[in-house]
Order: sequence, then structure tokens, then C-alpha cells
Amino acid sequence: MSVASPSPMSPGLIVLVLSLLLGLQPVTTDLYLPALPALTQGFGAPMSQAQLTLTALLLAFGMSQMVWGPVSDRFGRRPVLLVGMSLYVIASVGSTFSASMEQLVLWRTLQGVAMGAGVMCARAIVRDLYTPVEGARVMSKGLTGLGVIACASAPMGGLISEYLGWRMALLAVAVFGAGTLLVLALRFEETLKHKNPQALQPVTLVRTWWQIVQHPTFWAYTLLSTASYTGLFTFLAASPFVFIQVLGLSKPAFGIVMFSMSLSYIVGTFICRRLLPLLGVRRTVALAGVCTLTAGTLMGGLALAGIQNMVAIMLPFYLFMLAHGVHQPCGQSGAVGPFPQAAGAASALSGFLMMVAAFFMGGWLGRSLASVAEGGGTVLPLTNGLWFWSVMIAFFAWTLVQRYGEPKAPPVRLHAGSTP
Repeated sequence: MSVASPSPMSPGLIVLVLSLLLGLQPVTTDLYLPALPALTQGFGAPMSQAQLTLTALLLAFGMSQMVWGPVSDRFGRRPVLLVGMSLYVIASVGSTFSASMEQLVLWRTLQGVAMGAGVMCARAIVRDLYTPVEGARVMSKGLTGLGVIACASAPMGGLISEYLGWRMALLAVAVFGAGTLLVLALRFEETLKHKNPQALQPVTLVRTWWQIVQHPTFWAYTLLSTASYTGLFTFLAASPFVFIQVLGLSKPAFGIVMFSMSLSYIVGTFICRRLLPLLGVRRTVALAGVCTLTAGTLMGGLALAGIQNMVAIMLPFYLFMLAHGVHQPCGQSGAVGPFPQAAGAASALSGFLMMVAAFFMGGWLGRSLASVAEGGGTVLPLTNGLWFWSVMIAFFAWTLVQRYGEPKAPPVRLHAGSTP
């Protein structure tokens, strides 16, 4: 395995840590999604406010990374992870015992801040230890772990919320966070060998951000991963209401649907690892773009033609998730690849942009799905949203990634205060 910096941790432990940290996202979202309609009714809250439990979390998640990133470049990944995961457990317990929807939104916002530390550090750890090309393969292994966690999250959330209530579904999130914190405290070793003592100085921060946003490779891969994630977010935010309240699915059955979706994603990450050595990053992403556009167009076209059922949505979405398993490891590792001296900052900015897009998409979905609470509703907000993001994914995969995905020039040099 080609490494940029040797680590005392075994390759298996590194993949486990990446899987747990990246898995924070599906656990924090997927596990409580089957409980979201019941939670909304329990508090007597409007649909728009229920969507805030997801969109506020994601906006806080994105914004917090802008702080966690430079802090981790200055002090290292381990202290940031320990503080962030401790905060995550506290916020998860607070969410469980919320007395109102307003309190739940506040606790979920804090949960998003804490989650930012874990996911941002996961991407930075890959750049600390591996070269960009090998980093895509290692990231795909970590995202396979994420897929396994996601497979378990939705069915477990459906069963827990059905038989134990929605509060127990939120408590299960706290249990996962506590387990992850324990692994980090006992087994994780620092991966950042050369800390940057100037990383938090305002002048250094501005220069670092400026050099990152000027790099075309950063934008090529960030826009690809942002569009791919926002397509997935569209499904996550809309599907509980569309499947349970419009199509009449039970909560346990919805959990099984989510399980099958995650299984398709896992297969995509395996395909990604097989294709990268054969085709390279750019051609692999371009091929996945064909799958994405086919999936989105098929789903959107069938819905507009009046074919609105589970099969018409899920069969194309399996193809979308297969391609998502290619776009995410390539996009997330590619965005930080040119910045070995500022992987935390690059990871933070990429993650922030991803969550901003998801936040605005969540706001649109909240308005579009408002009629569901009144007994009406349609699948079109879900299918049209996914169709739009499928077009955007294919556009970025076939244009920016093809032009800037493997730059010939050496990586940009950051401010002299950075340690090479």
C-alpha cells in the first residue's frame, strides 16, 4: 500500500476508524428517519419544522468543519476527534430527552457541529497517510464500512421506532457515538506528523482558503461529491414522507428499503476499487456518470408519466446508488489530494459546500412536501429532485473532472508557515 506518511496503526484499524467516523452521517440521519413522521406527529409540529431536524443538523455540520479543519491542522486529528465525539454523545442524549420540537432542533444542531469533527478528520486522515490515488481506494474501503453501517441503521431505526418509540431510536444514535469515542480513545494514534503552528492565524487562514478555492482540481471533485451527496440527501429527506405517508409503507418495511439502498451503495464501492486500477479516476467517474444520468432520467420520466410506485422509484435509485459508491470516494479524496499541508482545511471547505447545498435542498423539499401532512402529496418532489441532481452529477463528471481531475502541474504550495 502506497503511503504518504507511515502510521503505527494497522491498515485494518485505519479502515475501522474511517468506517466509524464516516458512518456518523448515516447513523445520525438514517437511523432516525423511519421515526420522523411519528416524531412530527408526537410534537404536533408542522412539516417544515420537522425538516429542520435534518437540515439544521446538516448546515451546522457543514459550517463547523470550517472551524474543525484549521484547528486539526494546528493541534492534530486526535484531540479534535476526542472533543468532537464527546460533544456528539452529549448532544445525542439531549436529543433523546427533548421536550419540544424546538429543543430537538437545537440538540440536533449541536449534534451536527460535533459530527463535523469526525467526518472532516476522516477525510484529512486519508490525506495524512496516503497519496491521492491510493487515497481514493482507501476511502472507498472506509465508505464500504459506511455502507454496512447504513444498511443496519435504517432497518434498526424502523424496528426501534415501531416497537420502542422514536425516543429510543434517538438514544441508539448516542450508543453508536459512545462506542466510536471508546475506539478512538483506546486505539487511535495521531496521523498528522507535522502540525502547522500558524494554521489558526488570520492571515494564514485567508491565504490557505484562497489558494484552495483557486485550485481547479478542488472544484472539480468538490462539485462532483456535492452534487452526488445532495442527490442522496434528496432521497433521505423526502423518502420517509413519500414512502410511508404517500405510498403507505410501514416503518419496518421502509427500513428494509433503506437497507437495500445501502447494499447497492456497498456494491458501488467495491466496483470503484476494481475500476480505479484499470481505468484511472477520470474514466471511472465518467462511466459512473452514465449510470447516474440513466437512473435519474428513468425515475423522473416514469413519475411524470404517472407511474408512481415503489418499483418505479427504487429500481432506478439502485443504479444511482451504485454510481454514488464511485463518485463519493473519488470526489472526497480528490478534493483534498492537492493539499498535503492543509488537508484539514481543504476537507472542511469541501464538506461545508456539500452541506450548504443539502441545506437549501432541504428547505425546498420542506415546502414541496407540505401537502403530505394534509393527506395529499405526490412522489414528484423526490423524483424531480433526484433527476435534477443526476443531470448535475453527469455534467461535472464529464466536464470538470475530465479536464482537471488529474492535473499535470505539481500540487499548490501553501503559505510558508505550513510544514511540508
